[in-house]
Amino acid sequence: APGRHGGQLKMGVRARVDRVHNFTLLHDDVMDRDATRRHRPTAWTVFGDADAILAGDALQALALGMLAEDPHPASTAAVARLAACVVELCAGQQVDTALERRDPAEVTLDEVLAMAEAKTGALIGCACAVGALYAGAADDDVDALDAFGREAGLAFQLIDDVIGLWGDPRHTGKPAGADLAARKKSLPVVAALSSGTPAAGELAALYAAPFEPADLDRTVLAVERAGGRAWAQEQAADRMSRAMSELARAIPDPEAAGGLLSLAEFVTRRST
Repeated sequence: APGRHGGQLKMGVRARVDRVHNFTLLHDDVMDRDATRRHRPTAWTVFGDADAILAGDALQALALGMLAEDPHPASTAAVARLAACVVELCAGQQVDTALERRDPAEVTLDEVLAMAEAKTGALIGCACAVGALYAGAADDDVDALDAFGREAGLAFQLIDDVIGLWGDPRHTGKPAGADLAARKKSLPVVAALSSGTPAAGELAALYAAPFEPADLDRTVLAVERAGGRAWAQEQAADRMSRAMSELARAIPDPEAAGGLLSLAEFVTRRST
């Protein structure tokens, strides 16, 4: 919708999805015991676990409530999509935490890709689909934009995992090696473990032992030597290519897809 009303509509939908996103971040930080996010102390470190969890619960309820009360004809379908997205996000987070307890040799790339799509791709896909619903798009276009967001979200996660291993903490806002210390089965790590290379064996041995800060550089190097970094970067490019195909299917005119093209550009230009 053009003009002032269109701007308000976009901001309103964005605010609802942002509340769900922030609810997941509050809960993730508690579960992962992350002490900082975006260079600031996380909520649980300041207010305690209970208040951080309750704040996240409240944000989720606010997002769904705001959509449910919206008089726009698309609000009912949007609430259903956002609620289904929250369930998928929770399922993805449960798998992520469960993978930490699994033997590295038992974790497959397909499992980790599915987990990443549920945790990251689902929310971006939902945001794109809800925007399409509010714009009155046809069902096929809504589905295509959901697929665009999911593929772009997976590309985002792949690059985020690369940054988590090789990024500068001064830019990332998180301590170096946090995911390795937690024995996270991130995408580059699982790709490296699955490579069948000598470096994969070294990495598996490191992951089987309790984390030692002195082994951080050696572990990061093993992931790279086993091909984890190259694989993740190639996969991110492939996923963005798929995302652009879905976007072109829904919005053939590039000028009409300006905001979504900016999203794609943001994902692909992120660096360490």
